[in-house]
Amino acid sequence: MRWLLWCDLSPRDGGFNMSIDQTLLDRVGRSGEHWLRLYTWRPHCLSFGRHERAAERYDRAGIERARLDVVRRPTGGRAVWHARELTYAVAAPIAALGGLRTAYLEIHRMLQDALRRLGAQASLAEPARPSRLDAGSCFSQPVGGELVVGGRKVVGSAQVREGGALLQHGSILLGDEQRLVGTVTRGEAPDDGSAPLGELLGREISVNDTAAAVAQAARERWEQGWEDGPEPAGVLQEAETHLARFRSEGWTWSR
Repeated sequence: MRWLLWCDLSPRDGGFNMSIDQTLLDRVGRSGEHWLRLYTWRPHCLSFGRHERAAERYDRAGIERARLDVVRRPTGGRAVWHARELTYAVAAPIAALGGLRTAYLEIHRMLQDALRRLGAQASLAEPARPSRLDAGSCFSQPVGGELVVGGRKVVGSAQVREGGALLQHGSILLGDEQRLVGTVTRGEAPDDGSAPLGELLGREISVNDTAAAVAQAARERWEQGWEDGPEPAGVLQEAETHLARFRSEGWTWSR
């Protein structure tokens, strides 16, 4: 099965982005497709992990006063502020990447190759106890296998499986850290351990350059064959069936 590369760089809102990723997962489950999608967000958006107790952990009234876009992801993990970044999504059969944990590491090794192309000496964090879901931002501290530069986290990822299908997506920070998550967290928020690439490298890192580096790294690491194409109309049409869920307050604030 060939990989399908979608550089989806016209920004979309949080609900539509999550609807598309869910659609890619659905399509993997039905037909075994392999997808790499690269995308951005507009407006900037706060996302919660699927199992986070967001209604308890975060200040909903403050979020609404600030008019922040907010969405709950289909994947696990903790809160992420999506601003000046590139988000990746890999949707594929679990067996194609060797199991959930193996897939997590393999995808991060591919991203490590991409970050090194950009000049960042990225490495995989040493094993550590996973943080509790109420421990603040996804970027508050790295755990085993996550990508760090100088001990600071540059990519935050989350997974979900449905049957034999896997979705893993995550944020590659380019120009913003994650301090906003702390400002809308109830009680004391942990320190922000994130590091945007622009700060680390002392120069602006563009979305287009990052997308090109990720695409090239993926092509070289996963050599089964690749197909590039225009915006897949069928995926967008199918994604509309998920929009009501991902744009609903009932889903976003369900916990």
